[in-house]
Amino acid sequence: MRQGARPLRPSRYPSKVLPPAAINDGPPVTPRHSATVLLVRGREPWELLLMRRPGGADFAPGAYVFPGGTVREDDQASGDEIRAAAVRELFEEVGILLARHGKRFAREADSEKVRRLIENGRSFGEALGELGLEPAFDRLLMFARWVTPVQLRRRYDARFFLAQLPPNQVISPQAGEVTDWLWIEPPEALASRDLTLVYATRAVLESVASDRDSAKLLSRARQLGNIPTIEPRMVQTDNGWEIVR
Repeated sequence: MRQGARPLRPSRYPSKVLPPAAINDGPPVTPRHSATVLLVRGREPWELLLMRRPGGADFAPGAYVFPGGTVREDDQASGDEIRAAAVRELFEEVGILLARHGKRFAREADSEKVRRLIENGRSFGEALGELGLEPAFDRLLMFARWVTPVQLRRRYDARFFLAQLPPNQVISPQAGEVTDWLWIEPPEALASRDLTLVYATRAVLESVASDRDSAKLLSRARQLGNIPTIEPRMVQTDNGWEIVR
């Protein structure tokens, strides 16, 4: 981290009690590499995109989360599999395309073409290649890394990125994976009684909520050097298993 750069890390936040079914009683599970995108709209005030997963989802069912998911085999050919997963998941889940055609940034018409090619059997990478589009990895600013506790059945090594909403693109949520979505200011999301937030989502929201100007937030993220890995722990209490730092 360069001198003067303030780390984007969570402040103090409440513990989260987990159901017994989430706890692994066997050997530790290897975390799966994954990417998560905080999509930013506006400047002052600014908002983030949150989406709600269906009740039967494998991860965070019914909770509001940021778009993201695990690395797939076809992401590995890009040279940066984590950012490739971030770009792909952002498109697959909410229809936002971080890509360029030469010097021109992708527009909604490009998103529609990619969507049609995927519907016809192309992979995301193949669709981009056929249309002469390249992922805009430089639009993704990594600012946090979380590894889920060793005691859990499902574990992720998640990188969190900031990205600005591209002009001339609209949210197109994927049916079946997204049951609701909204733009919301981080302090409002943290204060809401209507939003179910998993532990890491709440903590990451807290880490950015004090920035009233998104340009300053993004500038702060650009100045970060080595980003520490946050590894919460599980402790057993009278109420059950809880996540703590």
